Amino acid sequence: MANNKEKTYWPHMILGFLLIGITLGYWTVKHSVSMPVQEVNDYMLKYQQADMNINNIIEKKAKFDVAYKIELSGVKKEKIPLDHVKWAKNERVVVLHSGKNSFDYRVLTKSNQCVDDANVTFLLTRPHTTKDDIFKKDIKLIDGIYRVDDIDIEKAGRYTLQLKVVIGNKIGYIQTPAYLKP
Repeated sequence: MANNKEKTYWPHMILGFLLIGITLGYWTVKHSVSMPVQEVNDYMLKYQQADMNINNIIEKKAKFDVAYKIELSGVKKEKIPLDHVKWAKNERVVVLHSGKNSFDYRVLTKSNQCVDDANVTFLLTRPHTTKDDIFKKDIKLIDGIYRVDDIDIEKAGRYTLQLKVVIGNKIGYIQTPAYLKP
C-alpha cells in the first residue's frame, strides 16, 4: 500500500471562494440599498403609468401641438455659464429667487386666441428627486393668464417647471429648466 503524504488544498480553495462570494454579495446588497432610487415624473405621471400609456400620451400631445401652444411669460431667463455648473447645456433657464415665486402661463390657439376652458396643472420638481415637489391642481384663468402663485423655494440648485394642459381629448406639456443660485 502506498503511503500518501501529499496534502491537497482544494477543499480550502473551495471554502475560500465561497467565503469571498458571500462577502461580495453582502457588500453589493448593502451598498445598493443605501443608494436612493427616485422615480421619474415625466408627463406628470409615475414612470409605470407613462410607460404603459406612452403611445396614447404621444398621440394626445401631437393633437394638442397642432391646435394650441403654451407660453411661459413674466420670468427672467439667462444662460448659466458652463464653467459654473457641469449640467448646463448652454440653454437659457428660468432664474428663480429665494422665497415666493410666481409663474404666468398663457394657453393660446395657433391664431393667438386665449383658451379659457383648459384644465391646467403645475408641478415644480427637482431632477433626480421627488421629495421637494410642489404640485398645484386646477389653476384658474385670470385676465388671460394661468398664474401659479405662492411657490416657496428655499433650496438652491436645479429645478424643472412642468405644466400640463388638458383641453378635451388633447393634452399639452411644457417643461422648463430653472435654477436658484446659492
